[in-house]
Amino acid sequence: MKKLMLLILLTMTSLLGFSQSVTDNTSIQLKRPIVKLVIKDLILGDGLKKELSLVSTKVFLLENKIVLKDSTINNLNSQITNFNSILFNNNNQFELSQELNKKLKLSLKKQRLKTKLTGGAGIIAIVGVILLLK
Repeated sequence: MKKLMLLILLTMTSLLGFSQSVTDNTSIQLKRPIVKLVIKDLILGDGLKKELSLVSTKVFLLENKIVLKDSTINNLNSQITNFNSILFNNNNQFELSQELNKKLKLSLKKQRLKTKLTGGAGIIAIVGVILLLK
């Protein structure tokens, strides 16, 4: 109860502190040509505010476009780097396969020569055995 009475007393004193006691009814009257110039300036100022907001929006969008283009360029550069590394690896694989192909051809020629010599020696051995048996 004491708190409620204290709150009512505090509210009543604060209302007096915020009341207005002085009102001013003075007005300024300007001549007609000056009023026209003031109105033109106000209209021009409002138009410039709108234009400034549009330009700010346009600058923001252009900055976003630049960021997007930069990221696209970086992506394309990384793709070029990847393709160059793939091309380098393919060239190395091609050179290695050519070397292996040459080695296999040389080894095949040696094997054919050995087979011919061995086959010829076998025929000579059979002919020799037949001649010995006769």
